[in-house]
Amino acid sequence: MEYRQVGRSGLRVSSVALGSWLTYGNSVGLDATRACVDRAIERGVNFLDTADVYAEGEAERVLGRALADHRRSALVVATKCYFAMGAGPNDRGLSRKHVSESVDASLRRLGTDYIDLYQCHRFDEQTPLDELVRTMDDLIRRGKILYWGVSCWTAEQIRQVCRIADETGACRPISNQPPYSLLERGVEAEVVPASLELGVGQVVFSPLAQGILSGKYSGNRRPEGSRASDRRLGRWLRPSLTPEILETVDGLVPIAESVGVTLAQLALAWCLHQPGITSTIFGASSVEQLEENVGAASVELSTEVLTRIATALGDVRRTVL
Repeated sequence: MEYRQVGRSGLRVSSVALGSWLTYGNSVGLDATRACVDRAIERGVNFLDTADVYAEGEAERVLGRALADHRRSALVVATKCYFAMGAGPNDRGLSRKHVSESVDASLRRLGTDYIDLYQCHRFDEQTPLDELVRTMDDLIRRGKILYWGVSCWTAEQIRQVCRIADETGACRPISNQPPYSLLERGVEAEVVPASLELGVGQVVFSPLAQGILSGKYSGNRRPEGSRASDRRLGRWLRPSLTPEILETVDGLVPIAESVGVTLAQLALAWCLHQPGITSTIFGASSVEQLEENVGAASVELSTEVLTRIATALGDVRRTVL
């Protein structure tokens, strides 16, 4: 397993990370969650990502139970806040009140004394950035979190928050968590260059474009038990299952075969070969799926293979989330 520093911080995380969106506490039970977490840690994965809003807090609870038998100091546990966790006017956003209360709630659900990486799940137009920066700095000083990051922020928003942190002597965010894959490359134009300049790492999610890049939907199939076949879980995915996208994905299969890897491993490895990418966060509902994805961490792609991938993609640039 390769370990990479997150931005300019001293924190080192595995190049592949285990996420829990739409899986743990939701479609995947506790026993299967424990099996996946145990095997991931055995394979060298030290970075585990979740969020308070996933399954309305249940993802954090289940992950906390799965991690209970593991040495806490060996792990980098990340979670997020922003989305509504109640009906009240202060039960959402990034105000000092909501962030402070959300941290305590996440700590209880995860069964831990501290969170390694606490992330702002989205940008909050209603909360002044200086309030957010002071809040995060206070949480670090109090030992409730060790580092903080953002998710799906624009280049300008990242620039602004880093400038305010510098001006106030507070801790900067060390990471941004955007969607990124062979089919979703929106951050390449502005976010990645700005982040490289500022020392902010990208810990990307949906590197398999919600399973499209696994090849399971080739031929417009909807395998039973897959996300696309689930009316609720597949609502973000189905609009992207177009003939153009599926044909492009099929064109990547011969490249994966020539390298001796699966399509999913090719897609994950490609992300890890791109500038500014620290870690790729994937989901896994079974140990077999986890083994395949973790295997991507050791895949090397030559310049020739990367060129072939670029050619196969052609002009396809599409947001799939």
